[in-house]
Amino acid sequence: MLDTTGRVAMITGANRGIGNALARQLHHDGWTVSLGARNLDQLLETTADLGEERVSHHRYDANNRATDGAWIESTMALHGRIDGLINNAGVAHLNDLESLDDDALDDMFAVNVKAPLRLIQQCLPQLRTSGTGRIVNLVSMSGKRVSGTFAPGYAMSKFAALALSHATRQAVWDQGIRVTAVCPGFVATDMTDEFGPDKATQIQPADLAETVATIMRLPNTAQVAELLVTCVPEAMA
Repeated sequence: MLDTTGRVAMITGANRGIGNALARQLHHDGWTVSLGARNLDQLLETTADLGEERVSHHRYDANNRATDGAWIESTMALHGRIDGLINNAGVAHLNDLESLDDDALDDMFAVNVKAPLRLIQQCLPQLRTSGTGRIVNLVSMSGKRVSGTFAPGYAMSKFAALALSHATRQAVWDQGIRVTAVCPGFVATDMTDEFGPDKATQIQPADLAETVATIMRLPNTAQVAELLVTCVPEAMA
């Protein structure tokens, strides 16, 4: 396992849900965490108990390209390095096939696909320098299967996000960077308040975060390319 002491990870969407759990787990494991969220006030509030040691807070809006470079530059200025990038921020519009329109589709591709691509591209020099750089893309089981007529546009964006993850993994392997696509099913966050099985049976964000943290500690010789995490017996075809 890698020693996480002194390593720096950027996490998008860290103000709530899975991103917040990831911030807590990595910080607990010794990482310095650079946390990004569109709502900076909420981010500061929901991570206040982490203290100020090995934590920085940044405004990051997946729909605003200017925040990409500003966040990376600030992270480098504060911490001097970037060893990990977790693309967690996402958006879901639950339109059915007939009601899906360009605005909803464009928003999902902008946030779920294009924004992670830009961050990956801009973080590559630092991840390359690390020698053991890590990229984790929170994709979703909706990137592996289409569940009936449920949210076709969301699935389209997540299939694209999965392709991005695997394309990146192959492109950067020889640079010491390892990439994992994490595909969770129903996770007990506010996104699943209105659908899915009973909350008590859903994946807990803290459990998913611990799994991701373990993957990020693995050496370059033991990489997990894709991880499916489910709470129900998923139909994969």
